[in-house]
Amino acid sequence: MSKLSAVVVTLNEEANIADCLKSLSFADEIVVVDSQSVDSTIELARKFTDKVYQVRFEGYGKLKNNAAAKASCDWVLSIDADERVSPQLAEEIVEVVRKNKSHSGYLLPRRTLFLGRWMMYGGWYPGHVLRLFRKDKGAFNDVLVHECVTVSGEVGKLKRDLLHYSDPDLKHYLSKLDKFTSLSAQSLYEKGRRAGIGDLLFRPAFMFLKMYFFKRGFLDGMPGLILSLLSAVHVLVKYVKLWEMWRTSRAQG
Repeated sequence: MSKLSAVVVTLNEEANIADCLKSLSFADEIVVVDSQSVDSTIELARKFTDKVYQVRFEGYGKLKNNAAAKASCDWVLSIDADERVSPQLAEEIVEVVRKNKSHSGYLLPRRTLFLGRWMMYGGWYPGHVLRLFRKDKGAFNDVLVHECVTVSGEVGKLKRDLLHYSDPDLKHYLSKLDKFTSLSAQSLYEKGRRAGIGDLLFRPAFMFLKMYFFKRGFLDGMPGLILSLLSAVHVLVKYVKLWEMWRTSRAQG
Protein backbone atom coordinates (compact mmCIF):
# COMPACT_ATOMS: atom_id res chain seq x y z
CA MET A 1 0.00 0.00 0.00
CA SER A 2 1.35 3.42 -0.99
CA LYS A 3 2.24 5.95 1.70
CA LEU A 4 2.33 9.74 1.78
CA SER A 5 5.02 12.23 2.78
CA ALA A 6 3.92 15.81 3.40
CA VAL A 7 6.74 18.30 2.83
CA VAL A 8 6.88 21.99 3.77
CA VAL A 9 9.63 24.56 3.16
CA THR A 10 9.92 27.48 5.54
CA LEU A 11 11.61 30.77 6.29
CA ASN A 12 10.53 32.69 9.39
CA GLU A 13 7.06 31.15 9.45
CA GLU A 14 6.38 31.07 13.18
CA ALA A 15 2.96 32.65 12.61
CA ASN A 16 1.89 29.87 10.23
CA ILE A 17 3.84 26.68 10.76
CA ALA A 18 1.86 25.16 13.64
CA ASP A 19 -1.53 25.43 11.91
CA CYS A 20 0.02 24.21 8.67
CA LEU A 21 1.53 21.09 10.25
CA LYS A 22 -1.62 20.35 12.25
CA SER A 23 -3.49 20.11 8.97
CA LEU A 24 -0.99 17.47 7.77
CA SER A 25 -1.49 15.03 10.65
CA PHE A 26 -3.09 12.52 8.27
CA ALA A 27 0.20 12.01 6.36
CA ASP A 28 2.48 9.06 7.08
CA GLU A 29 5.39 11.44 7.62
CA ILE A 30 6.03 15.19 7.69
CA VAL A 31 9.26 16.71 6.41
CA VAL A 32 10.18 20.36 7.04
CA VAL A 33 13.11 21.98 5.22
CA ASP A 34 13.97 25.41 6.57
CA SER A 35 16.19 27.98 4.91
CA GLN A 36 17.78 29.33 8.09
CA SER A 37 14.90 30.97 9.95
CA VAL A 38 15.81 33.34 12.78
CA ASP A 39 12.45 33.10 14.58
CA SER A 40 10.86 30.11 16.38
CA THR A 41 9.88 28.21 13.21
CA ILE A 42 12.27 25.33 13.87
CA GLU A 43 11.22 24.85 17.50
CA LEU A 44 7.54 24.86 16.57
CA ALA A 45 8.06 22.44 13.67
CA ARG A 46 9.86 19.94 15.92
CA LYS A 47 6.70 19.61 17.99
CA PHE A 48 5.11 17.88 14.99
CA THR A 49 7.99 15.97 13.39
CA ASP A 50 11.60 15.00 14.02
CA LYS A 51 12.36 15.35 10.32
CA VAL A 52 13.31 19.03 10.36
CA TYR A 53 16.31 20.17 8.35
CA GLN A 54 18.07 23.48 7.79
CA VAL A 55 19.69 24.24 4.44
CA ARG A 56 21.00 27.24 2.54
CA PHE A 57 18.46 28.91 0.25
CA GLU A 58 19.35 28.49 -3.43
CA GLY A 59 15.96 29.10 -5.01
CA TYR A 60 12.42 27.94 -4.32
CA GLY A 61 12.46 25.07 -6.82
CA LYS A 62 15.73 23.66 -5.50
CA LEU A 63 14.53 24.04 -1.92
CA LYS A 64 11.32 22.14 -2.61
CA ASN A 65 13.16 19.42 -4.52
CA ASN A 66 15.50 19.13 -1.55
CA ALA A 67 12.48 18.59 0.70
CA ALA A 68 10.95 16.01 -1.65
CA ALA A 69 14.27 14.15 -1.81
CA LYS A 70 14.21 13.76 1.97
CA ALA A 71 10.75 12.16 1.86
CA SER A 72 10.69 8.38 2.31
CA CYS A 73 7.21 7.62 0.98
CA ASP A 74 5.94 6.82 -2.51
CA TRP A 75 3.82 9.98 -2.76
CA VAL A 76 4.73 13.58 -1.94
CA LEU A 77 2.34 16.35 -0.95
CA SER A 78 4.13 19.72 -1.08
CA ILE A 79 2.43 22.72 0.48
CA ASP A 80 3.56 26.14 1.68
CA ALA A 81 3.51 27.25 5.29
CA ASP A 82 0.60 29.63 4.69
CA GLU A 83 -1.55 26.82 3.26
CA ARG A 84 -3.80 24.33 5.06
CA VAL A 85 -5.18 20.98 3.98
CA SER A 86 -8.88 20.93 4.84
CA PRO A 87 -10.24 17.73 6.45
CA GLN A 88 -12.25 17.06 3.30
CA LEU A 89 -9.16 17.40 1.09
CA ALA A 90 -7.19 15.19 3.48
CA GLU A 91 -9.74 12.40 3.06
CA GLU A 92 -9.62 12.76 -0.72
CA ILE A 93 -5.81 12.68 -0.77
CA VAL A 94 -5.66 9.56 1.39
CA GLU A 95 -8.16 7.82 -0.87
CA VAL A 96 -6.29 8.50 -4.12
CA VAL A 97 -2.88 7.67 -2.63
CA ARG A 98 -4.13 4.35 -1.31
CA LYS A 99 -6.08 3.35 -4.43
CA ASN A 100 -4.52 5.19 -7.36
CA LYS A 101 -2.76 3.09 -9.99
CA SER A 102 -2.77 5.30 -13.07
CA HIS A 103 -2.00 8.96 -12.28
CA SER A 104 1.45 10.38 -11.59
CA GLY A 105 0.17 13.59 -10.00
CA TYR A 106 -2.89 15.56 -9.01
CA LEU A 107 -3.95 19.18 -9.31
CA LEU A 108 -5.50 20.65 -6.16
CA PRO A 109 -8.06 23.50 -6.29
CA ARG A 110 -6.77 26.34 -4.12
CA ARG A 111 -9.01 28.84 -2.33
CA THR A 112 -7.21 32.02 -1.25
CA LEU A 113 -8.03 34.31 1.69
CA PHE A 114 -7.14 37.93 0.89
CA LEU A 115 -7.75 40.76 3.37
CA GLY A 116 -10.29 38.65 5.24
CA ARG A 117 -12.28 37.41 2.23
CA TRP A 118 -12.14 34.15 0.32
CA MET A 119 -11.54 35.18 -3.28
CA MET A 120 -13.90 33.42 -5.67
CA TYR A 121 -13.44 35.52 -8.81
CA GLY A 122 -10.78 37.57 -10.56
CA GLY A 123 -9.16 34.38 -11.86
CA TRP A 124 -8.07 33.34 -8.38
CA TYR A 125 -10.39 30.38 -7.90
CA PRO A 126 -10.11 27.46 -8.29
CA GLY A 127 -6.45 28.28 -8.98
CA HIS A 128 -5.36 24.67 -9.52
CA VAL A 129 -1.83 23.80 -8.37
CA LEU A 130 -0.02 20.50 -8.85
CA ARG A 131 1.16 19.58 -5.37
CA LEU A 132 0.48 15.85 -5.03
CA PHE A 133 2.75 13.57 -7.05
CA ARG A 134 4.61 10.29 -7.12
CA LYS A 135 8.12 10.88 -5.80
CA ASP A 136 9.73 9.07 -8.73
CA LYS A 137 7.59 10.84 -11.35
CA GLY A 138 7.63 14.53 -10.39
CA ALA A 139 9.95 17.42 -9.58
CA PHE A 140 9.84 21.22 -9.27
CA ASN A 141 11.41 23.34 -11.99
CA ASP A 142 14.08 25.86 -10.99
CA VAL A 143 12.61 29.15 -12.23
CA LEU A 144 13.20 32.13 -9.96
CA VAL A 145 9.53 32.69 -9.17
CA HIS A 146 6.28 30.74 -9.53
CA GLU A 147 8.05 27.39 -9.48
CA CYS A 148 5.82 24.43 -10.26
CA VAL A 149 5.86 20.64 -10.42
CA THR A 150 6.22 18.80 -13.69
CA VAL A 151 5.40 15.10 -13.80
CA SER A 152 5.95 12.24 -16.17
CA GLY A 153 2.58 10.59 -16.73
CA GLU A 154 -1.11 11.37 -16.36
CA VAL A 155 -2.36 14.17 -14.11
CA GLY A 156 -5.73 14.10 -12.38
CA LYS A 157 -7.76 16.71 -10.47
CA LEU A 158 -9.01 16.61 -6.91
CA LYS A 159 -12.26 18.29 -5.88
CA ARG A 160 -11.69 19.56 -2.33
CA ASP A 161 -9.92 22.84 -1.59
CA LEU A 162 -6.40 23.57 -0.46
CA LEU A 163 -6.80 26.63 1.75
CA HIS A 164 -4.36 29.48 1.18
CA TYR A 165 -4.10 32.11 3.93
CA SER A 166 -2.26 34.49 1.67
CA ASP A 167 -2.39 38.11 2.85
CA PRO A 168 -3.96 39.03 6.19
CA ASP A 169 -3.13 42.71 5.73
CA LEU A 170 -1.75 45.18 3.20
CA LYS A 171 1.70 45.28 4.81
CA HIS A 172 2.13 41.55 4.19
CA TYR A 173 1.02 41.87 0.56
CA LEU A 174 3.37 44.78 -0.15
CA SER A 175 6.30 42.91 1.38
CA LYS A 176 5.66 39.98 -0.95
CA LEU A 177 5.12 42.34 -3.89
CA ASP A 178 8.58 43.81 -3.45
CA LYS A 179 10.23 40.38 -3.25
CA PHE A 180 8.39 38.70 -6.10
CA THR A 181 8.53 41.63 -8.51
CA SER A 182 12.30 41.66 -8.06
CA LEU A 183 12.51 37.93 -8.79
CA SER A 184 10.23 38.24 -11.82
CA ALA A 185 12.21 41.17 -13.19
CA GLN A 186 15.47 39.26 -12.68
CA SER A 187 14.05 36.26 -14.53
CA LEU A 188 13.03 38.46 -17.50
CA TYR A 189 16.39 40.22 -17.46
CA GLU A 190 18.28 36.93 -17.64
CA LYS A 191 16.20 36.00 -20.70
CA GLY A 192 17.20 39.25 -22.41
CA ARG A 193 13.72 40.76 -22.13
CA ARG A 194 13.51 44.56 -22.08
CA ALA A 195 10.77 46.84 -20.76
CA GLY A 196 9.17 49.20 -23.24
CA ILE A 197 6.58 51.96 -23.00
CA GLY A 198 3.82 49.49 -23.82
CA ASP A 199 4.82 47.27 -20.90
CA LEU A 200 4.46 50.20 -18.51
CA LEU A 201 1.30 51.70 -19.97
CA PHE A 202 -0.79 48.82 -21.22
CA ARG A 203 0.13 45.66 -19.31
CA PRO A 204 -0.94 47.01 -15.89
CA ALA A 205 -4.19 48.38 -17.33
CA PHE A 206 -4.95 45.08 -19.06
CA MET A 207 -4.29 43.17 -15.83
CA PHE A 208 -6.83 45.31 -13.99
CA LEU A 209 -9.44 45.02 -16.73
CA LYS A 210 -8.96 41.26 -16.99
CA MET A 211 -9.25 40.60 -13.26
CA TYR A 212 -11.93 43.11 -12.31
CA PHE A 213 -14.23 42.93 -15.33
CA PHE A 214 -13.46 39.93 -17.55
CA LYS A 215 -12.85 37.58 -14.58
CA ARG A 216 -15.61 39.28 -12.55
CA GLY A 217 -13.42 40.35 -9.65
CA PHE A 218 -16.07 42.97 -8.81
CA LEU A 219 -18.16 40.14 -7.34
CA ASP A 220 -15.59 39.84 -4.53
CA GLY A 221 -16.53 43.29 -3.24
CA MET A 222 -13.96 45.75 -1.98
CA PRO A 223 -11.21 43.11 -1.58
CA GLY A 224 -11.81 42.19 -5.22
CA LEU A 225 -11.28 45.79 -6.31
CA ILE A 226 -8.18 46.16 -4.13
CA LEU A 227 -6.67 42.93 -5.40
CA SER A 228 -7.27 43.88 -9.03
CA LEU A 229 -5.63 47.27 -8.49
CA LEU A 230 -2.68 45.80 -6.60
CA SER A 231 -2.19 43.15 -9.27
CA ALA A 232 -1.92 45.93 -11.83
CA VAL A 233 0.63 47.65 -9.59
CA HIS A 234 2.51 44.33 -9.36
CA VAL A 235 2.84 44.23 -13.14
CA LEU A 236 3.90 47.87 -13.31
CA VAL A 237 6.57 47.50 -10.61
CA LYS A 238 7.93 44.34 -12.25
CA TYR A 239 8.55 46.11 -15.55
CA VAL A 240 9.89 49.26 -13.90
CA LYS A 241 12.41 47.09 -12.08
CA LEU A 242 13.31 45.40 -15.35
CA TRP A 243 13.82 48.81 -16.99
CA GLU A 244 15.99 49.87 -14.06
CA MET A 245 18.15 46.73 -14.36
CA TRP A 246 18.95 47.53 -17.99
CA ARG A 247 19.61 51.18 -17.16
CA THR A 248 22.02 50.16 -14.41
CA SER A 249 23.70 47.66 -16.74
CA ARG A 250 24.27 50.33 -19.38
CA ALA A 251 25.62 52.78 -16.82
CA GLN A 252 28.15 50.22 -15.62
CA GLY A 253 29.35 49.65 -19.16
